[in-house]
Amino acid sequence: MTILVTGAAGFIGFSTARALLERGDSVLGIDNLNDYYDVRLKQARVAELRKHPGFRFERVDVADAEGVARLFAADRGITQIVHLAAQAGVRYSTVNPMAYMRSNLDGQLVMIEAARRLDELEHFVYASTSSVYGDSKAMPFSITDPVDKPRSLYAATKRGGELIALAYSQLYALPMTCLRFFTVYGPWGRPDMAAYLFTAAILEGRPLQLFNSGNMQRDFTYVDDIVAGVLAALGRLPPKDENGRRHRIYNLGNNHPEDLRRFLALIEESCGRKAIIENAPMQPGDVVKNYADITESRRDLGFDPKTPIDVGVPKFVGWYRMYHGK
Repeated sequence: MTILVTGAAGFIGFSTARALLERGDSVLGIDNLNDYYDVRLKQARVAELRKHPGFRFERVDVADAEGVARLFAADRGITQIVHLAAQAGVRYSTVNPMAYMRSNLDGQLVMIEAARRLDELEHFVYASTSSVYGDSKAMPFSITDPVDKPRSLYAATKRGGELIALAYSQLYALPMTCLRFFTVYGPWGRPDMAAYLFTAAILEGRPLQLFNSGNMQRDFTYVDDIVAGVLAALGRLPPKDENGRRHRIYNLGNNHPEDLRRFLALIEESCGRKAIIENAPMQPGDVVKNYADITESRRDLGFDPKTPIDVGVPKFVGWYRMYHGK
């Protein structure tokens, strides 16, 4: 039996694959190793995973229907899928919109269409995002809230991916679980996210941009807590709802939004120096606050985030110094 993890060279994909390997699972990781950010970081993650004898890696693009079909034909032992491959980032979706359509919509369809043909498939878990809540004024964001007013193309494509999964669950009774992630950070994180950007700028003595003058709040969620939620979801098959669909949606967040300026202050403290700040306007597609209601995740998955930013931020900065030799 093999668990397929897509986006295995990415931040959350790598962290999830590593946790599965450490508990003794056999993992097949795939990734297209694109250049959205430094490919060397992605390659370093894969190199870490290759240290485990239970890991195999294939360079495959999830939007390549023929490539995915060949992979599935050659690997008949896949019983569970954790689909984390995606084009991430709100701001980049205004620069390269086609990348989002290909990865987040075509990729979602290709993976689910291939998965439904697997005889032994037990569960398909896939990633969505808190961005689907758009400019909702209701706090905290609940899975029962309407999600029909996205503020970015990124959010629109991820919501589209959810709808594709709903349709397939209805048509083919596929057991599927959707996980909406809230502002994940931690070791091996993405260079385009706040923790990485702030730490790099501070340690290199460069100015950093603080959007909306830092007047934002985020439900910063440490990666180990996210991975615990992913593994818990993978182990719980969704029951059928009143329409016969075996599909559930869960929020995975820290359930405790923090001021961006406090997050920055903790990075300054961990780096041992002050940031050079350039205040900048709110960016298109961004939101002022996100905040996860994790009632259902706690009830069904036993999800219990344990890492406050006071603990998580120093861990990230420590990893950054080690990885970059600073």
